[in-house]
Amino acid sequence: MSGVNVENKLQAARTRLILDKPFLGALVLRLPMIAADPQWCKTTATDARKFYYNADYIEALTPAETQFVLAHEALHCALSHFARREHRVKMLWDAACDYAINPLLIEDGLQPPPRSLHLREYAGMTAEEIYPCLDSNDDVETLDQHVYDRDEEGEGGQKQSTGEGPSDRKGQPQQDRSDAEGDEPSDQQKQEPGGQSPNQQQQDPDAAGEGEDHQMDDPDELQPRGAAQGAPKPDPLTPQEIETLAAQWQQRLAGAAQQAMQAGKMSDAMKRMVEIVGRPRLPWRNLLARYVSAVARDDYSYSRPSTRRGDPAIFPSLRSAQLNLAVVLDTSGSISDREINEFVSEISAIKSLLRARITLMACDAQLAAGCPWVFEPWEDLEFPEHVTGGGGTSFVEPFKTIERADQQPDLVVYFTDARGDFPPNPPTSPVIWLVKGNAPVPWGQRIQLN
Repeated sequence: MSGVNVENKLQAARTRLILDKPFLGALVLRLPMIAADPQWCKTTATDARKFYYNADYIEALTPAETQFVLAHEALHCALSHFARREHRVKMLWDAACDYAINPLLIEDGLQPPPRSLHLREYAGMTAEEIYPCLDSNDDVETLDQHVYDRDEEGEGGQKQSTGEGPSDRKGQPQQDRSDAEGDEPSDQQKQEPGGQSPNQQQQDPDAAGEGEDHQMDDPDELQPRGAAQGAPKPDPLTPQEIETLAAQWQQRLAGAAQQAMQAGKMSDAMKRMVEIVGRPRLPWRNLLARYVSAVARDDYSYSRPSTRRGDPAIFPSLRSAQLNLAVVLDTSGSISDREINEFVSEISAIKSLLRARITLMACDAQLAAGCPWVFEPWEDLEFPEHVTGGGGTSFVEPFKTIERADQQPDLVVYFTDARGDFPPNPPTSPVIWLVKGNAPVPWGQRIQLN
């Protein structure tokens, strides 16, 4: 297949996405498609600005698989995977991103290329939730390359390939690298029939006037002329570029979702993904401390101030009394010991700052033997060494115990994956759920752990 035919194949796949799946199509439209030098690009890649492809690899794909790889790279950008890696190991982070993205695309009806990373147990989880489940000894390799950053060996997210190349489908890299977040948006969006409306262009003011490097006068031009060997490998993003691109892709994601929902062409999987992305990014420790502090400072005092202050007026002020806090830990099999210890340490730190009395419980389907354990403000909070657990999950017994208590807690904090049986009615005390995973809660304040 000639280079022109490969370009036509990509354009046809992009147009089909715009017509059938406008949410994904609007995101794909933001990435100029560039033929890359096969020496570095074995399959496909993105730097958050462009979609790079190996012509031989695209030639070997079916039309349906071509749509998948386009949407895959676009979601890496839209989900800002490039900005969320932080301290994590690049190879494992890239694999976690693919494990998070590919189930979304498959549920949306797209067909993945062979050997794409996909495990059913990771469906509905974010890359941050999947990452701890991966082991550095696992032989995981993504199909695509994430070239917005580099690891210690200078690779862009894909292991060094020693195979024959992407033209041989049996020699393809083993796994699809679908979760590289944070691809940088193109400097000028490309317009196609059935593509973006003027309203979407207004929602993305950065679409014009970004860098002249990426501007294209012809919207159908997939690659600058004269690049016979393909485009060279782009440089990784700078911290400033990462920050700018993350904001731009967040706008683009919101605009694409709004248009697709108005057209009635957005799948439930993509709706859930957009909802998860829109949740607060503030670390859960900060959110928990904020809520606990707000509950603790709920009593006004009119006591006479010191005469040295000089102001005769007496103003009401918030005073922090002792906080009565109920803490419940989900000890079912989905919560690891490391996560429980991390959570207990955070509660202990908050307790020392707020002079709180802690009633601690552990529960899977039933309350653990010996609980509740009560810790006065002057006592250190310690989780018992031997606690039975690892079974199913039910939230009924802890709240029954709370309702039977002589003194109702000022706040209930429940650390869980939120997958279990809930009581039919909420308790009289406010409840904060610290949730690992994406399961909803019927009442109370939900804080996402990852």
